[in-house]
Amino acid sequence: MKFGIFYELQLPRPWQQDDERNLYRNALDQVELADALGYDHAWMVEHHFLEEYSHCPAPEVFLGAASQRTKQIRLGHGIIQLTTNHPARVAERVACADLISNGRVEFGMGEGGSITELGPFDRPLETKRRVWEDAVKAIIPMFREGGSEYHGEYFDFPLRNVLPKPIQKPHPPLWVACSQLDTIEMAGRRGLGALGFQFVSGDAAQAWVHAYYNAFIKRQEKLADYRTNPNMALVSYFMCAETDAEARRRADGIPFFQFALKFYSAERIGPQRVRPDPGTVDLWAEYEKWKRENPEALERAISGGLIGSPETIRRRLHKFAGSHVDQIILLNQAGKNTHAHICESLDLFGRKVMPEFQALEPEQQAWKQQVLAGEIELEEIDTSPYKERFSKNSVQLDTIRPTAAR
Repeated sequence: MKFGIFYELQLPRPWQQDDERNLYRNALDQVELADALGYDHAWMVEHHFLEEYSHCPAPEVFLGAASQRTKQIRLGHGIIQLTTNHPARVAERVACADLISNGRVEFGMGEGGSITELGPFDRPLETKRRVWEDAVKAIIPMFREGGSEYHGEYFDFPLRNVLPKPIQKPHPPLWVACSQLDTIEMAGRRGLGALGFQFVSGDAAQAWVHAYYNAFIKRQEKLADYRTNPNMALVSYFMCAETDAEARRRADGIPFFQFALKFYSAERIGPQRVRPDPGTVDLWAEYEKWKRENPEALERAISGGLIGSPETIRRRLHKFAGSHVDQIILLNQAGKNTHAHICESLDLFGRKVMPEFQALEPEQQAWKQQVLAGEIELEEIDTSPYKERFSKNSVQLDTIRPTAAR
């Protein structure tokens, strides 16, 4: 099993003058520490206009800086929004990052999930999947030597030589964001690595691993002539401390992360997920109010994931290892979790837990090769009981729409 760390670059209110600068500097320090400890991947999101939830619109800048402070860790776009970027600019940025990192880039792709982000780029939600597919078809030939052209439904690109070219041939490993569980099956069908941005149990993980690899093997329909990437990664909440109680005390940002996702979910603010106007909602203040009113729900929200002592996390990880997930991506930077606690968590887990599971990687690769070769046939597990993105213990909110949304 491999391990990654994941960043939305959250910054709850109130904001001070140097907060964003410190946020970026601390995250870079954390990635440098993770590299020294032997973590496998660092993943950086791309979001636009999402106050408090994410202050990271330019992941290529962060990953470029991280490449100069690290030596081994893989640097992942998790993801680039293909709906809000021109294909040629995407290919150029990915290739440049691959060059300056000496071939350590992972290319995750996604669509974006709300009109708040897509609207300013004239991308309606209804067409975002087709735009994403069109962009994939346009980008892949740009990585090859010589010129390429593309004439599709949403992108029309004349014959040009898109430069530079990436070190990794024919291109960096390809992934797709799976913000809804059903898209895990889609990732397998497209032959792409699945970045599962959900928070599921070990049992659910096994069901979706089976769905992913069965789609990859039996129903594959590639969008273009790219190298497939049979890999499935799942994100998990994370905080490691000497005791369970201390880990939960330090992980207050984790329920905030859950709260923010629920607060702006489709069932609360409509299927287009239009956020309130800038500055009209103090999300951290809303979260603090919710905490005061729901102490038992807060305890439940912080009881799951990989939050606890090394012993507790080790026990929970064994269920994921048995499900044959390829990578666990650890979400540690959330809410107001402190830089010191994040670093101590990465260090403790990296020394006392991670090596045991990384040592299982040869077994995982051998299993995968047998599956891909048809020597092991995976059961077609019914995934319908595992459709929920969040566990029953995660933050739950009512369905009343905020009056500020418009």
